[in-house]
Amino acid sequence: MQDVVEKVYEQVVARNRGEVEFHQAVHEVLESLGPVIAKHPHYAEGALLERIVEPERQIMFRVPWVDDAGQVHVNRGFRIEFNSALGPYKGGLRFHPSVNAGIIKFLGFEQIFKNALTAQGIGGGKGGSDFDPHGRSDAEVMRFCQSFMTELARHIGPSTDVPAGDIGVGGREIGYLFGQYKRLRNSYDAGVLTGKGLAWGGSLVRTEATGYGTVLFAQSMLATKGESLEGKKVLVSGAGNVAIYAIEKAQQLGATPITFSDSSGYVVDEAGVDLELLKQVKEVERGRVADYVERRPGARLVTGGSVWDVPGDVALPCATQNELDGDAAVTLLRGGCGVVSEGANMPSTPEAVEAFQKAGILFAPGKAANAGGVATSALEMEQNAGRTRWDFATAEAKLTGIMTDIHDSCVAAAEEYGRPGDYVLGANAAGFTRVADVMIAHGIV
Repeated sequence: MQDVVEKVYEQVVARNRGEVEFHQAVHEVLESLGPVIAKHPHYAEGALLERIVEPERQIMFRVPWVDDAGQVHVNRGFRIEFNSALGPYKGGLRFHPSVNAGIIKFLGFEQIFKNALTAQGIGGGKGGSDFDPHGRSDAEVMRFCQSFMTELARHIGPSTDVPAGDIGVGGREIGYLFGQYKRLRNSYDAGVLTGKGLAWGGSLVRTEATGYGTVLFAQSMLATKGESLEGKKVLVSGAGNVAIYAIEKAQQLGATPITFSDSSGYVVDEAGVDLELLKQVKEVERGRVADYVERRPGARLVTGGSVWDVPGDVALPCATQNELDGDAAVTLLRGGCGVVSEGANMPSTPEAVEAFQKAGILFAPGKAANAGGVATSALEMEQNAGRTRWDFATAEAKLTGIMTDIHDSCVAAAEEYGRPGDYVLGANAAGFTRVADVMIAHGIV
């Protein structure tokens, strides 16, 4: 059966040339499925593997817009509607210069299994643009978002495809996108986007969910060893939404986060991150991490090396894909790290994952550990459908329950397929079987 899996991967590489992130994501899933296919050979029938690695629909379009000086710019827009077996496509929009078809395809593929793990009836998709909102005025971002949604609107809907935010797409961008969608469709379809403002259909805890969930998953892993986050020194990368709220939840659970980062470098604050100052700098002022250091006695900015050079007990990579390589993994292990919970999508390279697994530490892949964001997006959709809104405690309790269930599903799947404690195998096997069973039920479509 391993030959079947390898053949599918070779086809993916041949048909998607140059899309290295997509190749990496597919390989990471397929290499886990050998034991699954061996135990359930019917999964290899009907070209199911070949179908699951091929998007149902790929959309690419131009996005012309005008800056404040009257200059016309043209960006590319993408939406990969990857798999709708479990429900409407669901996944974020990323606005970043690095965005291309391969990046979106990798993210969409990961989203299939992440969404399946939440058990909330949502399929996998992803989208975005190579537009960079950093340094642009609100008016420029608005004009770009309106142009982007003018094309995207014909492809999405509450029962078809429900985008959300991702890197470069926060509350401001979601607001502009929703406004244009509403104008074009002449319909207040609140469930067409998630991550909305609380005054117009958003959900409490959605802002915090990905970061909170990443930490809750780490806490669940530690509980299997009779430990907790209490007193642990935590290393966090990134300084966006996921990183900020991972820091917040870690502090609530008694840990001491001491790092965060952006493209200009990383900050080490041995006294513990001043969360309110970080929120002011990043969420209000849209500033850089250096601005935090200027106002925080004792904190230091490091512009060389890696945030993973800092000794710590727990690592939460919350920035972007492939940010933590094999060398960084070795350094982390030498520094005493015993837990890695991925807040970003595929932030650890294959070499890093191999090092963590060889060392026997607790390692949670992003498709499981950072599923709290999309889980709460689905809860937002549920509230929109019922025209209601839950209080913070209710929404957080639901998130906590979902993350516990995801953790337990991964543990159970890893044990079923003979590798107890292997969260990579557990997440891939549990997510895959949920999608595969429904694809079989739906026939060859």
